Amino acid sequence: MCHFNHALEILNLCREHNLSLPEVVLRSEACETGRSREEIWSLLENNFKVMEESIMKGLAPDIKSVGGLIGGNAYKLKTYAQNDTLSGSRVLKAASYALAVSEVNAAMGKIVAAPTAGSSGIVPGVIISIKEEKGLEVADAINGLLVAAAVGKIIAVNATLSGAEGGCQAEVGAAAAMAAAAAVFMSGGSDEMCFEAASMALKGLLGLVCDPVAGLVEVPCSKRNALAAAMALTAADMALAGIKSFIPFDEVVEAMYRVGRQMSPDLRETARGGCAATPTALAFARRLLEQDNNL
Repeated sequence: MCHFNHALEILNLCREHNLSLPEVVLRSEACETGRSREEIWSLLENNFKVMEESIMKGLAPDIKSVGGLIGGNAYKLKTYAQNDTLSGSRVLKAASYALAVSEVNAAMGKIVAAPTAGSSGIVPGVIISIKEEKGLEVADAINGLLVAAAVGKIIAVNATLSGAEGGCQAEVGAAAAMAAAAAVFMSGGSDEMCFEAASMALKGLLGLVCDPVAGLVEVPCSKRNALAAAMALTAADMALAGIKSFIPFDEVVEAMYRVGRQMSPDLRETARGGCAATPTALAFARRLLEQDNNL
């Protein structure tokens, strides 16, 4: 009951012991860490509070990143979402929340790395927007975090969560998979549907490169958080509609790891490829270096 490294294993544990997915994760965490259930739950409550606070801070119109590349975008999107939009208010709420957290991170504010700082907006953006839109309780959101944690653990054990090792598919892709699974659970979907959604979200971002402009976790990282939040919700809706991934989640994780190993180092957080190698990005990097040399 203490151990799982694959989706198939945790699903079997849920069936064998007639337990919910978050309950198995909670018991596993207690067994592996030696902490009590109450202590783990309290830690999750604290993390959830930080997530909420980072969203509120990031929605301010005057927030600015350290590099000066982003700031105020979450406020713009939240304001725009009040109109007759193309994506719909629920999707744009999650996207604006994801932007908010990523902007707080880029401004050196306090966030929860879920699973990493560069992808920190996706899980809270999706979970908290669903909680608000559906009128759920904090406990429901924390159960969503536990489901997201299960997905994140499986990826961490069998692949990687590091952009330097696996590209942005390992960060934003993993976070989208985590958020999609949480969204399904919070919407009443089955345990199997959670992993169908996670699989589809991760497949949709397979091969995503990590290419921070000037080495800063600002562009294109922040906007990828918003886009991945929307993808997570779409994957969740597809799973809830009864659509299956065809490729099981465990196999998608293995594929993601292989793709990451095949990537050129230029596409893995070195700021030497992708968007970071464009003329605009290189010009900004030179200006930034000149400013640093003049200090």
